[in-house]
Amino acid sequence: MLMTNALDSILGESLFDDFFDSFARPARNTARYSAQVPAVMRTDVKENETGYELDIDLPGCKKENVKAELKDGYLKISAESRQDNDEKDDAGKYIRRERYYGTCSRSFYVGEAVTQEDIKARFEDGILKISVPKKVKPAVEESKYIAIEG
Repeated sequence: MLMTNALDSILGESLFDDFFDSFARPARNTARYSAQVPAVMRTDVKENETGYELDIDLPGCKKENVKAELKDGYLKISAESRQDNDEKDDAGKYIRRERYYGTCSRSFYVGEAVTQEDIKARFEDGILKISVPKKVKPAVEESKYIAIEG
């Protein structure tokens, strides 16, 4: 990698990999990329002054099949998709019958100070849009004892 930053550890790649692949290296193995981030859970993460905005692509999913859960500082997004395609001829016999069922999930560490009420989510046009505020858990003050001689 030509550049390393804090997002590399979160997203698992450098933002410049695609750009520099054609100049300095052979093409990157796309199987490695798709194994890390499924095509149906591609996520854009934007930081602003107060928090983070996540846009998660969930094509073919319905709102009722998408779940968001906050546990131990991790925001877990899961979705399922189901499709049934039946084609019959005039006599009612199947010409083609295909079924698809799939689930996917992804987790993001948002911090233990963030509560369920802090996170806002909406689903529109196959994209789950989530707002997560920046919150820091207040440090527990440690008692410091002074040694007494004598």
